[in-house]
Amino acid sequence: MSEPTGAARRRGPFKVGDQVQLTDPKGRHYTFTLEAGKNFHTHKGSFPHDELIGAPEGSVVRTTGNVAYLALRPLLPDYVLSMPRGAAVVYPKDAGQILAFADIFPGARVVEAGVGSGSLSSFLLRAIGDQGMLHSYERREDFAEIAQQNVERYFGGPHPAWQLTVGDLQDNLSDTEIDRVILDMLAPWECLEAVSKALVPGGILCCYVATTTQLARTVESIREIGGFNEPTAWESMIRNWHIEGLAVRPDHRMIGHTGFLLTARRLADGVEPPMRRRRPAKGAYGEDYAGPNADGGTPR
Repeated sequence: MSEPTGAARRRGPFKVGDQVQLTDPKGRHYTFTLEAGKNFHTHKGSFPHDELIGAPEGSVVRTTGNVAYLALRPLLPDYVLSMPRGAAVVYPKDAGQILAFADIFPGARVVEAGVGSGSLSSFLLRAIGDQGMLHSYERREDFAEIAQQNVERYFGGPHPAWQLTVGDLQDNLSDTEIDRVILDMLAPWECLEAVSKALVPGGILCCYVATTTQLARTVESIREIGGFNEPTAWESMIRNWHIEGLAVRPDHRMIGHTGFLLTARRLADGVEPPMRRRRPAKGAYGEDYAGPNADGGTPR
């Protein structure tokens, strides 16, 4: 049985072509690709790549300036934050939430719109494996080229489960029997009609948006189009902690708001979701509201 794509690059001694992440005594990271006969240079001296080729992961190398660096392969969260960018990347904290709450499983058939720099594509491909299917749509050709280079650099070549299409999802989507749809774009509501037809009953729609305005319009559009249960929306934040002896305190900086996530599940054809029993706050819907039940009934 052959190894999954990219697995051989994640274990064993360092080899030519491997990505290496060096950590200096101050915790700063430096990432490079191993090449025979080359040298790695810093302001604290240099050392030959050949010193790491064949060495086990977790080795320590010293520069000509006698500064020690810890050598490890970069984790995928490290890789996506240091890779070349066309568009902004999906942060690891959000990618992890998407993998968990969109329930991405091995062998899943996934459609993604808004590939950006390939960050989320890499996470999705590793989760679905070689037997799954990820069809990514990106309207900008320059972003698609950068994303393809980043994904192939991480996996060591083309991934057998990935197809990348340049163009709008709503104009090009031909996939059917899709398990999961991930929309990372400015106007996800423009794709709802198309993806609702492609998703299997019980399938999950997950949207990643930046602003409250986008979030509100996406949720209202999902309610209006029908065929989905009540959407759930949230954001996540990360705060690291400093631990040094008895000095245990939160870091002064944290990864705060990067975007909102929302999920909704596809219902069986012809099924209407149960009415929400919870009433919205007074004034939540203004006089000019023209969304669902705008004819005077109680908003769902």
